[in-house]
Amino acid sequence: MIIKKFQGNTETEAIMLAKEDLGKDAIVMNIKTIKPKGLFKMFRKTQVEVTAAVDENTEEPKKSESKVSAQFNDKINEKLHPEQKAEDDETKALNEKLNSLAKLLEEQIESQKKEEKTSKIKPDEEKKMLSDNKEEVSEDNKHDSKKEKADAKESVRQKSIDLIMEQLTANEVSYTYAKQIIEEITHTGNVRTLDDMLSGVYQKIILKLGQVQPISLKNDEKRPKIILFIGPTGVGKTTTIAKLSSKLILEQKKKIAILTADTYRISAVEQIKTYASILSIPVEVVYEKEEIEDILPKYKDYDYVLVDTAGRSHKNKNRMDDLKGFMETFFKYNISTYLVLSATTKYKDLKKITALYDDISECNLIFTKLDETDAIGNILNIKLDTGMSLSYVSYGQNVPDDIEVMNPQVIAKQVLGGGDGYGSGR
Repeated sequence: MIIKKFQGNTETEAIMLAKEDLGKDAIVMNIKTIKPKGLFKMFRKTQVEVTAAVDENTEEPKKSESKVSAQFNDKINEKLHPEQKAEDDETKALNEKLNSLAKLLEEQIESQKKEEKTSKIKPDEEKKMLSDNKEEVSEDNKHDSKKEKADAKESVRQKSIDLIMEQLTANEVSYTYAKQIIEEITHTGNVRTLDDMLSGVYQKIILKLGQVQPISLKNDEKRPKIILFIGPTGVGKTTTIAKLSSKLILEQKKKIAILTADTYRISAVEQIKTYASILSIPVEVVYEKEEIEDILPKYKDYDYVLVDTAGRSHKNKNRMDDLKGFMETFFKYNISTYLVLSATTKYKDLKKITALYDDISECNLIFTKLDETDAIGNILNIKLDTGMSLSYVSYGQNVPDDIEVMNPQVIAKQVLGGGDGYGSGR
Protein backbone atom coordinates (compact mmCIF):
# COMPACT_ATOMS: atom_id res chain seq x y z
CA MET A 1 0.00 0.00 0.00
CA ILE A 2 1.34 3.44 -1.00
CA ILE A 3 0.09 6.36 1.14
CA LYS A 4 0.79 9.98 0.23
CA LYS A 5 -0.47 13.45 1.15
CA PHE A 6 -1.35 16.15 -1.37
CA GLN A 7 -2.13 19.83 -0.82
CA GLY A 8 -4.11 22.25 -2.98
CA ASN A 9 -6.07 25.47 -2.78
CA THR A 10 -9.33 23.49 -2.96
CA GLU A 11 -10.47 19.95 -2.18
CA THR A 12 -10.94 19.23 -5.89
CA GLU A 13 -7.45 20.44 -6.75
CA ALA A 14 -5.86 18.26 -4.06
CA ILE A 15 -7.84 15.19 -5.16
CA MET A 16 -6.84 15.75 -8.78
CA LEU A 17 -3.17 15.91 -7.74
CA ALA A 18 -3.62 12.60 -5.95
CA LYS A 19 -5.23 11.02 -9.00
CA GLU A 20 -2.47 12.31 -11.29
CA ASP A 21 0.23 10.87 -9.04
CA LEU A 22 -1.34 7.62 -7.84
CA GLY A 23 -3.78 6.88 -10.67
CA LYS A 24 -7.55 6.54 -10.85
CA ASP A 25 -7.58 3.61 -8.36
CA ALA A 26 -6.35 5.86 -5.55
CA ILE A 27 -8.60 5.94 -2.47
CA VAL A 28 -9.09 9.17 -0.49
CA MET A 29 -8.51 8.28 3.18
CA ASN A 30 -8.79 11.70 4.77
CA ILE A 31 -9.46 15.35 3.89
CA LYS A 32 -8.56 18.22 6.19
CA THR A 33 -8.23 21.98 6.03
CA ILE A 34 -4.82 23.42 6.89
CA LYS A 35 -4.98 26.97 8.18
CA PRO A 36 -1.86 29.15 7.72
CA LYS A 37 0.26 29.79 10.78
CA GLY A 38 2.94 32.26 11.75
CA LEU A 39 3.39 36.02 11.64
CA PHE A 40 2.24 36.38 8.02
CA LYS A 41 -0.71 33.96 8.17
CA MET A 42 -3.17 36.68 7.10
CA PHE A 43 -1.37 36.89 3.77
CA ARG A 44 -1.48 33.15 3.11
CA LYS A 45 -4.34 31.07 1.76
CA THR A 46 -5.98 28.16 3.56
CA GLN A 47 -4.90 24.85 2.02
CA VAL A 48 -6.73 21.53 1.74
CA GLU A 49 -4.73 18.37 2.47
CA VAL A 50 -5.85 15.04 1.05
CA THR A 51 -4.41 11.74 2.26
CA ALA A 52 -4.68 9.14 -0.49
CA ALA A 53 -3.61 5.53 -0.85
CA VAL A 54 -3.25 2.98 -3.64
CA ASP A 55 -2.42 -0.70 -3.74
CA GLU A 56 1.16 -1.23 -4.93
CA ASN A 57 -0.04 -4.03 -7.20
CA THR A 58 -2.55 -1.81 -8.99
CA GLU A 59 -1.35 -0.96 -12.45
CA GLU A 60 -1.23 2.74 -13.15
CA PRO A 61 -3.66 3.56 -15.94
CA LYS A 62 -2.09 4.40 -19.25
CA LYS A 63 -2.54 7.97 -20.26
CA SER A 64 -4.05 8.47 -23.65
CA GLU A 65 -2.37 10.96 -25.90
CA SER A 66 -4.82 13.48 -27.29
CA LYS A 67 -4.47 14.12 -31.02
CA VAL A 68 -6.66 17.23 -30.92
CA SER A 69 -4.56 20.39 -31.21
CA ALA A 70 -5.64 23.84 -29.97
CA GLN A 71 -9.31 22.98 -30.32
CA PHE A 72 -12.42 24.48 -28.80
CA ASN A 73 -12.25 22.87 -25.34
CA ASP A 74 -8.68 24.08 -24.71
CA LYS A 75 -9.86 27.64 -25.38
CA ILE A 76 -12.78 27.22 -23.01
CA ASN A 77 -10.66 25.93 -20.13
CA GLU A 78 -8.02 28.63 -20.66
CA LYS A 79 -10.71 31.30 -20.34
CA LEU A 80 -12.60 29.75 -17.45
CA HIS A 81 -9.65 28.29 -15.53
CA PRO A 82 -6.42 30.12 -16.46
CA GLU A 83 -4.72 28.59 -13.44
CA GLN A 84 -5.09 25.11 -14.90
CA LYS A 85 -2.39 24.74 -17.55
CA ALA A 86 -3.20 21.15 -18.44
CA GLU A 87 -6.31 18.95 -18.26
CA ASP A 88 -6.20 15.46 -16.92
CA ASP A 89 -6.83 12.51 -19.21
CA GLU A 90 -10.44 12.02 -18.13
CA THR A 91 -11.34 15.60 -19.05
CA LYS A 92 -9.57 15.27 -22.42
CA ALA A 93 -11.58 12.15 -23.18
CA LEU A 94 -14.74 14.03 -22.24
CA ASN A 95 -13.92 16.79 -24.74
CA GLU A 96 -13.37 14.55 -27.77
CA LYS A 97 -17.04 14.40 -28.79
CA LEU A 98 -17.37 18.17 -28.56
CA ASN A 99 -14.34 18.66 -30.75
CA SER A 100 -15.87 16.33 -33.32
CA LEU A 101 -18.66 18.89 -33.84
CA ALA A 102 -16.20 21.40 -35.22
CA LYS A 103 -14.56 18.77 -37.40
CA LEU A 104 -17.93 17.63 -38.79
CA LEU A 105 -19.00 21.15 -39.68
CA GLU A 106 -15.65 22.02 -41.22
CA GLU A 107 -15.89 18.96 -43.47
CA GLN A 108 -19.40 19.91 -44.56
CA ILE A 109 -18.39 23.48 -45.33
CA GLU A 110 -15.27 22.42 -47.26
CA SER A 111 -17.31 19.97 -49.30
CA GLN A 112 -19.87 22.65 -50.11
CA LYS A 113 -17.16 25.08 -51.21
CA LYS A 114 -15.71 22.54 -53.63
CA GLU A 115 -19.13 21.84 -55.13
CA GLU A 116 -19.87 25.53 -55.58
CA LYS A 117 -16.48 26.18 -57.16
CA THR A 118 -16.92 23.30 -59.62
CA SER A 119 -20.45 24.32 -60.60
CA LYS A 120 -19.53 27.96 -61.21
CA ILE A 121 -16.76 27.25 -63.73
CA LYS A 122 -18.51 26.48 -67.01
CA PRO A 123 -16.59 25.13 -70.05
CA ASP A 124 -16.71 28.43 -71.99
CA GLU A 125 -15.67 30.43 -68.97
CA GLU A 126 -12.83 28.02 -68.31
CA LYS A 127 -11.45 28.57 -71.85
CA LYS A 128 -11.68 32.30 -71.39
CA MET A 129 -9.83 32.15 -68.10
CA LEU A 130 -7.05 30.09 -69.64
CA SER A 131 -6.66 32.35 -72.68
CA ASP A 132 -6.79 35.64 -70.89
CA ASN A 133 -6.01 35.27 -67.21
CA LYS A 134 -4.71 38.86 -67.02
CA GLU A 135 -8.07 40.45 -67.82
CA GLU A 136 -9.20 42.91 -65.17
CA VAL A 137 -12.26 42.10 -63.12
CA SER A 138 -15.11 44.50 -63.73
CA GLU A 139 -16.75 46.48 -60.94
CA ASP A 140 -19.86 44.33 -61.28
CA ASN A 141 -17.80 41.16 -60.86
CA LYS A 142 -16.13 42.62 -57.79
CA HIS A 143 -19.50 43.40 -56.34
CA ASP A 144 -20.71 39.88 -57.08
CA SER A 145 -17.57 38.44 -55.49
CA LYS A 146 -18.11 40.38 -52.27
CA LYS A 147 -21.73 39.28 -52.16
CA GLU A 148 -20.73 35.65 -52.65
CA LYS A 149 -18.22 35.88 -49.81
CA ALA A 150 -20.82 37.47 -47.53
CA ASP A 151 -23.32 34.78 -48.47
CA ALA A 152 -20.72 32.09 -47.79
CA LYS A 153 -19.99 33.54 -44.33
CA GLU A 154 -23.69 33.69 -43.52
CA SER A 155 -24.04 30.09 -44.71
CA VAL A 156 -21.25 28.99 -42.36
CA ARG A 157 -22.83 30.92 -39.50
CA GLN A 158 -26.25 29.38 -40.11
CA LYS A 159 -24.81 25.88 -40.38
CA SER A 160 -23.07 26.41 -37.04
CA ILE A 161 -26.33 27.52 -35.45
CA ASP A 162 -28.24 24.57 -36.94
CA LEU A 163 -25.66 22.06 -35.76
CA ILE A 164 -25.58 23.40 -32.19
CA MET A 165 -29.38 23.60 -32.04
CA GLU A 166 -29.52 19.99 -33.20
CA GLN A 167 -27.13 18.90 -30.43
CA LEU A 168 -29.01 20.78 -27.70
CA THR A 169 -32.47 19.58 -28.68
CA ALA A 170 -31.22 16.01 -29.20
CA ASN A 171 -30.18 16.11 -25.54
CA GLU A 172 -33.71 17.33 -24.67
CA VAL A 173 -32.92 20.95 -23.99
CA SER A 174 -36.17 22.82 -24.62
CA TYR A 175 -36.26 24.34 -28.12
CA THR A 176 -37.27 27.67 -26.54
CA TYR A 177 -34.25 27.72 -24.23
CA ALA A 178 -31.87 26.45 -26.93
CA LYS A 179 -32.98 29.23 -29.28
CA GLN A 180 -32.73 31.80 -26.47
CA ILE A 181 -29.12 30.79 -25.72
CA ILE A 182 -28.14 30.97 -29.41
CA GLU A 183 -29.74 34.40 -29.81
CA GLU A 184 -28.03 35.75 -26.70
CA ILE A 185 -24.56 34.96 -28.06
CA THR A 186 -25.18 35.90 -31.72
CA HIS A 187 -27.13 39.16 -31.46
CA THR A 188 -23.96 41.27 -31.26
CA GLY A 189 -22.64 39.98 -34.59
CA ASN A 190 -19.19 39.30 -33.10
CA VAL A 191 -19.63 35.53 -33.19
CA ARG A 192 -18.46 34.39 -36.63
CA THR A 193 -16.79 30.99 -36.32
CA LEU A 194 -17.97 27.65 -34.97
CA ASP A 195 -15.34 27.85 -32.23
CA ASP A 196 -16.68 31.24 -31.14
CA MET A 197 -20.22 29.92 -31.12
CA LEU A 198 -19.45 26.70 -29.24
CA SER A 199 -17.40 28.59 -26.67
CA GLY A 200 -20.18 31.13 -26.21
CA VAL A 201 -22.91 28.49 -25.84
CA TYR A 202 -20.80 26.44 -23.44
CA GLN A 203 -20.12 29.40 -21.17
CA LYS A 204 -23.72 30.62 -21.40
CA ILE A 205 -25.05 27.22 -20.25
CA ILE A 206 -22.66 27.20 -17.29
CA LEU A 207 -23.83 30.67 -16.27
CA LYS A 208 -27.49 29.65 -16.56
CA LEU A 209 -26.95 26.53 -14.44
CA GLY A 210 -25.69 28.89 -11.74
CA GLN A 211 -24.02 28.33 -8.39
CA VAL A 212 -24.60 24.87 -6.91
CA GLN A 213 -25.83 24.55 -3.32
CA PRO A 214 -24.60 21.37 -1.59
CA ILE A 215 -25.37 20.67 2.07
CA SER A 216 -23.34 23.00 4.24
CA LEU A 217 -23.29 24.38 7.76
CA LYS A 218 -21.71 27.72 8.66
CA ASN A 219 -19.93 28.14 11.97
CA ASP A 220 -22.49 30.65 13.23
CA GLU A 221 -25.55 28.60 12.18
CA LYS A 222 -27.83 27.05 14.75
CA ARG A 223 -27.38 23.31 15.27
CA PRO A 224 -28.71 20.87 14.38
CA LYS A 225 -29.48 21.86 10.80
CA ILE A 226 -32.54 20.02 9.53
CA ILE A 227 -32.21 18.68 5.97
CA LEU A 228 -35.59 17.74 4.50
CA PHE A 229 -35.74 15.45 1.46
CA ILE A 230 -38.99 15.59 -0.52
CA GLY A 231 -40.10 14.36 -3.92
CA PRO A 232 -42.31 11.97 -5.91
CA THR A 233 -42.42 8.23 -5.36
CA GLY A 234 -39.64 6.08 -6.75
CA VAL A 235 -37.01 8.76 -7.35
CA GLY A 236 -34.52 7.32 -4.84
CA LYS A 237 -34.79 9.61 -1.80
CA THR A 238 -33.84 6.92 0.73
CA THR A 239 -30.77 5.78 -1.22
CA THR A 240 -29.78 9.43 -1.75
CA ILE A 241 -29.96 10.04 2.02
CA ALA A 242 -27.76 6.99 2.65
CA LYS A 243 -25.14 8.24 0.16
CA LEU A 244 -25.10 11.77 1.55
CA SER A 245 -24.99 10.50 5.14
CA SER A 246 -21.91 8.45 4.29
CA LYS A 247 -20.18 11.43 2.72
CA LEU A 248 -21.02 13.79 5.58
CA ILE A 249 -19.65 11.30 8.12
CA LEU A 250 -16.63 9.90 6.28
CA GLU A 251 -15.48 13.00 4.39
CA GLN A 252 -16.62 15.90 6.56
CA LYS A 253 -16.59 14.15 9.97
CA LYS A 254 -20.05 15.48 10.79
CA LYS A 255 -22.34 14.14 13.48
CA ILE A 256 -25.70 13.22 12.01
CA ALA A 257 -29.01 11.53 12.81
CA ILE A 258 -31.82 10.37 10.54
CA LEU A 259 -35.57 10.78 10.93
CA THR A 260 -37.84 8.80 8.64
CA ALA A 261 -41.49 9.53 8.07
CA ASP A 262 -41.71 7.13 5.13
CA THR A 263 -44.02 4.69 6.88
CA TYR A 264 -46.24 4.19 3.82
CA ARG A 265 -43.78 2.19 1.77
CA ILE A 266 -43.15 -1.44 2.66
CA SER A 267 -39.62 -2.02 4.03
CA ALA A 268 -38.68 1.67 3.75
CA VAL A 269 -37.94 1.93 7.47
CA GLU A 270 -35.88 -1.26 7.44
CA GLN A 271 -33.92 0.00 4.47
CA ILE A 272 -32.89 3.24 6.16
CA LYS A 273 -32.17 1.39 9.43
CA THR A 274 -29.83 -0.97 7.58
CA TYR A 275 -27.84 1.93 6.12
CA ALA A 276 -27.79 3.71 9.49
CA SER A 277 -26.59 0.56 11.27
CA ILE A 278 -23.60 0.30 8.91
CA LEU A 279 -22.74 3.95 9.57
CA SER A 280 -23.47 3.71 13.32
CA ILE A 281 -25.89 6.61 13.33
CA PRO A 282 -29.22 6.89 15.19
CA VAL A 283 -32.58 6.58 13.39
CA GLU A 284 -35.96 7.79 14.62
CA VAL A 285 -39.25 6.71 13.02
CA VAL A 286 -41.88 9.47 12.96
CA TYR A 287 -45.49 8.32 12.70
CA GLU A 288 -47.17 11.61 13.64
CA LYS A 289 -45.83 15.14 13.19
CA GLU A 290 -46.52 15.87 16.89
CA GLU A 291 -43.68 13.47 17.79
CA ILE A 292 -41.06 15.77 16.27
CA GLU A 293 -41.06 18.18 19.21
CA ASP A 294 -40.08 15.29 21.51
CA ILE A 295 -37.50 13.78 19.17
CA LEU A 296 -35.38 16.76 18.04
CA PRO A 297 -34.13 17.84 21.52
CA LYS A 298 -32.25 14.50 21.70
CA TYR A 299 -30.02 15.69 18.88
CA LYS A 300 -29.36 19.29 19.87
CA ASP A 301 -25.59 18.68 19.78
CA TYR A 302 -25.62 17.10 16.31
CA ASP A 303 -24.57 18.87 13.11
CA TYR A 304 -27.34 17.56 10.86
CA VAL A 305 -30.66 15.74 11.14
CA LEU A 306 -31.63 14.26 7.76
CA VAL A 307 -35.37 13.75 7.31
CA ASP A 308 -36.71 11.16 4.86
CA THR A 309 -40.31 11.85 3.83
CA ALA A 310 -42.73 9.54 2.04
CA GLY A 311 -42.97 9.97 -1.71
CA ARG A 312 -46.02 11.93 -2.80
CA SER A 313 -47.66 11.85 -6.20
CA HIS A 314 -48.09 15.37 -7.52
CA LYS A 315 -51.60 14.29 -8.63
CA ASN A 316 -52.74 13.45 -5.09
CA LYS A 317 -53.76 16.76 -3.49
CA ASN A 318 -54.56 15.26 -0.06
CA ARG A 319 -51.12 13.66 0.24
CA MET A 320 -49.47 16.92 -0.82
CA ASP A 321 -51.43 18.79 1.85
CA ASP A 322 -50.25 16.23 4.43
CA LEU A 323 -46.65 16.84 3.40
CA LYS A 324 -47.09 20.59 3.71
CA GLY A 325 -48.46 20.20 7.23
CA PHE A 326 -45.60 17.87 8.18
CA MET A 327 -42.95 20.27 6.87
CA GLU A 328 -44.45 23.26 8.67
CA THR A 329 -43.46 21.56 11.95
CA PHE A 330 -39.79 22.18 11.06
CA PHE A 331 -40.08 25.78 9.87
CA LYS A 332 -39.01 27.25 13.22
CA TYR A 333 -35.71 25.34 13.01
CA ASN A 334 -32.66 25.91 10.84
CA ILE A 335 -33.68 23.96 7.73
CA SER A 336 -32.78 23.34 4.09
CA THR A 337 -35.08 21.48 1.71
CA TYR A 338 -33.92 19.29 -1.17
CA LEU A 339 -36.36 18.25 -3.89
CA VAL A 340 -35.26 14.89 -5.34
CA LEU A 341 -36.16 14.34 -9.01
CA SER A 342 -35.41 11.59 -11.50
CA ALA A 343 -33.57 12.60 -14.67
CA THR A 344 -35.66 10.01 -16.52
CA THR A 345 -38.95 11.85 -15.85
CA LYS A 346 -40.60 13.60 -18.81
CA TYR A 347 -40.18 17.37 -18.97
CA LYS A 348 -43.95 17.91 -18.94
CA ASP A 349 -44.27 15.98 -15.67
CA LEU A 350 -41.21 17.65 -14.13
CA LYS A 351 -42.81 21.06 -14.69
CA LYS A 352 -45.97 19.99 -12.82
CA ILE A 353 -44.00 18.38 -9.99
CA THR A 354 -41.72 21.37 -9.38
CA ALA A 355 -44.64 23.80 -9.51
CA LEU A 356 -46.46 21.93 -6.72
CA TYR A 357 -43.43 21.45 -4.48
CA ASP A 358 -42.34 25.06 -4.98
CA ASP A 359 -45.61 26.11 -3.30
CA ILE A 360 -44.64 24.10 -0.22
CA SER A 361 -41.08 25.28 0.37
CA GLU A 362 -38.03 26.89 -1.21
CA CYS A 363 -36.02 23.96 -2.55
CA ASN A 364 -32.65 22.94 -3.91
CA LEU A 365 -32.65 20.29 -6.66
CA ILE A 366 -31.11 16.81 -6.62
CA PHE A 367 -31.30 14.79 -9.85
CA THR A 368 -31.05 10.99 -9.63
CA LYS A 369 -30.76 8.14 -12.16
CA LEU A 370 -28.44 9.94 -14.57
CA ASP A 371 -27.07 6.50 -15.43
CA GLU A 372 -30.47 5.56 -16.87
CA THR A 373 -30.69 8.28 -19.54
CA ASP A 374 -28.51 9.66 -22.31
CA ALA A 375 -30.26 13.04 -22.43
CA ILE A 376 -30.02 15.40 -19.45
CA GLY A 377 -31.32 18.62 -20.96
CA ASN A 378 -34.17 18.63 -18.43
CA ILE A 379 -31.68 19.65 -15.74
CA LEU A 380 -31.13 22.93 -17.59
CA ASN A 381 -34.84 23.24 -18.46
CA ILE A 382 -36.05 22.88 -14.86
CA LYS A 383 -33.33 25.17 -13.54
CA LEU A 384 -34.47 27.91 -15.94
CA ASP A 385 -38.16 27.20 -15.29
CA THR A 386 -37.97 27.38 -11.51
CA GLY A 387 -34.84 29.33 -10.58
CA MET A 388 -34.16 26.66 -7.93
CA SER A 389 -30.50 26.01 -7.10
CA LEU A 390 -28.91 22.76 -8.27
CA SER A 391 -27.04 20.63 -5.74
CA TYR A 392 -26.26 16.93 -6.32
CA VAL A 393 -26.50 14.30 -9.04
CA SER A 394 -26.62 10.54 -8.46
CA TYR A 395 -26.01 7.83 -11.04
CA GLY A 396 -26.20 4.35 -9.53
CA GLN A 397 -27.01 2.25 -6.46
CA ASN A 398 -23.52 2.11 -4.93
CA VAL A 399 -23.38 3.74 -1.50
CA PRO A 400 -21.68 6.16 -1.04
CA ASP A 401 -19.87 6.33 -4.39
CA ASP A 402 -22.54 7.09 -6.98
CA ILE A 403 -23.31 10.67 -5.97
CA GLU A 404 -21.47 13.98 -6.20
CA VAL A 405 -21.97 17.71 -6.21
CA MET A 406 -23.25 18.71 -9.63
CA ASN A 407 -20.58 20.12 -11.95
CA PRO A 408 -22.05 22.66 -14.42
CA GLN A 409 -19.12 22.13 -16.79
CA VAL A 410 -19.89 18.41 -17.14
CA ILE A 411 -23.58 19.16 -17.74
CA ALA A 412 -22.77 21.85 -20.34
CA LYS A 413 -20.43 19.54 -22.25
CA GLN A 414 -22.88 16.66 -22.20
CA VAL A 415 -25.82 18.66 -23.59
CA LEU A 416 -23.48 19.81 -26.38
CA GLY A 417 -22.61 16.19 -27.17
CA GLY A 418 -19.18 16.44 -25.55
CA GLY A 419 -18.89 13.33 -23.44
CA ASP A 420 -20.94 10.53 -21.92
CA GLY A 421 -21.29 12.37 -18.62
CA TYR A 422 -22.15 10.97 -15.21
CA GLY A 423 -22.38 7.27 -14.56
CA SER A 424 -20.60 6.16 -17.73
CA GLY A 425 -16.95 5.86 -16.75
CA ARG A 426 -16.16 9.49 -17.44
